Formats: sequence, structure tokens, C-alpha cells
Amino acid sequence: MKKIVNDERLMIKICDMYYNQNLSQKSIATKLGLSRPTISRIISNARESGIVTITIKNLEMTNYVELEHQVESIYGLKEVVVVDHFDDPEKQKAELGRISANYLKRIVTDRDVVGVSMGTTLYETAKHLEDCSAKNVFFVPMIGGMGHLRGELHSNSLIQIMARKFNGGKFIPMHAPARVANRTIRSEFLNEASIAKVIKMCDSLDIAMVGIGYPNKTSAIMATGYYTDEEMRIMKKAGVAGDICMQFFDSHGDTTPFKKQNTVIGIEIKKLRKVPHSIGVASGLEKLNAIKGAIEGKYINTLITDVDCAKQLAQND
Repeated sequence: MKKIVNDERLMIKICDMYYNQNLSQKSIATKLGLSRPTISRIISNARESGIVTITIKNLEMTNYVELEHQVESIYGLKEVVVVDHFDDPEKQKAELGRISANYLKRIVTDRDVVGVSMGTTLYETAKHLEDCSAKNVFFVPMIGGMGHLRGELHSNSLIQIMARKFNGGKFIPMHAPARVANRTIRSEFLNEASIAKVIKMCDSLDIAMVGIGYPNKTSAIMATGYYTDEEMRIMKKAGVAGDICMQFFDSHGDTTPFKKQNTVIGIEIKKLRKVPHSIGVASGLEKLNAIKGAIEGKYINTLITDVDCAKQLAQND
């Protein structure tokens, strides 16, 4: 708790909401997944530390409170977290992972059930988790976690890493591939008792953390060997804007045009609409349409992205 109440970035965000947006402490607590006494203590600490005097201190280069609020308002999102932009893709993913890890650590509470998808950004998130105080947190894969390439990117690997970072954290693996050859085989897998049990647990998620992909050669679904270049070319031509849990949607978030191609073993992404904290993590202007589709489809209610994407979203073109 000490780290949370002294987190300068969080202090600034909460003070902006309290003083500039005129939100009550109760509303802020609900929005951020914190207790009202914690909000009150953070505001008091902000005063004592000099962040709040007559106006809220805006730390250039590290603080994007106004931009975050703008994107939240335009798209009706619960929360937006903006990170710095890096030209180096690996540095960008590492920064996105670091901030995502801090965010997850902040909102997780004791006995929460957390769903996790797959991908390179979530791998960075898992790597950067540390000093996690919530107890008895249960991690669930939202997509099959077995594959022959880049095993560290699969959901089963990610939930194991994350569970270890939490005090008494537990997990349940999904013993199935993320994708199978056809919908008949998919139905057989989904009817298997152990797999059905894991997918059923996804109905009770408190938090879902998903990567947002788009069809290109560097995407996680290519890196893990589940799709070919030709399949990606066909998908792009058919109007795919992005994917979550390897389920494709267009720029409006509609999955209907790609239903026949859905041979994924995992949660139906429409269930994400009911998750209290459904967090999408993605960066890069090439993912802009994918992010918009995920928002319009209501698959995410929280977004963690880089400043370039956030500025484009704020223009609402």
C-alpha cells in the first residue's frame, strides 16, 4: 500500500480527477479499483509532497493526464494509461510491459480471478511484475496455451510467471492448442471436460488482460506458428483490423465476417464485455484500427498505449 499512496504518477491522475474534473472520492475509487480511504490518503499525500498547491503540478514528458482524460471521455473508457513513445520496438514493448505490470499490480485485490491472453507485450508485463501484495489471486488462460514455437508467449507460460509474482498466487493451465484445423475439431476440444472447466472460469473474471494484434509478419500469432503468411494476406484482404485471443474483428469490432475462420480454443471475446476490468495493451500507429475496433466492439474498457496512438485516438478521425 505504501508504494501506491506515494506513486507520484497516480497522485497526479487522482488529483486531476478530484480537483479539475470535480469527481468525488467515491467515484474515483470505483473508477480506479481502489478504496475511498486510499484515495483520500493519496490526495493528502499529494498536498504534503507539494504536488498540489493552488493548481495541479504537471510534469512534462512523464505525465499525460490531460490526454488520458480526453481519450477516456471520447470513447467512454474506464481508464486510459499513456506511456512514452520509443522508436525501438523492443524498448517500446518493454516500457508498455513495465507500465502494464504496475497497473495490474495496482488494481488486483485479494482473491481476484485474472484472465490472460498471449503475446509479446503480455510477456513483458509478466517479466516486469514485482512486489505484488494481493493474496490468493487466481490466473486463468483465456486461450489455449500449447504450441511448438515461442512457448514463453503462450498463455500457460504467462499465467505461471504471473502467479509466482503474487503471494500465494495460483493458476490453472489449459491443455489445448490455441488453434486447431477446423471447427469440428474445435467443438470436440471445447466439449472436453478439463478444457470446458477452464473456459467456464472465464465467466467469473474480475480482470482480463489482453494484447491487441493485427495481421502482419511480426504479430504474436505468426511468431507462435499458428498462421501462415498466406492466411494473413487473405485476412487482411477480407477486412480484418485486429485480433484479441486470436479472434478477428473489423474496424468496428464486428467478428461476424470471420466466424467461419474461428477455430480457436478459448474464451469467446464477446464475454470480455462483462469483465469489470478488461485491459487492452497495445502500441504503434499500425495498430490504431485494431485498437479502435477493440474499443468499438467493447472488448476492452481500459487501454494502455503509447502517446502517438493516444494522440491519434484523441483526434477521433
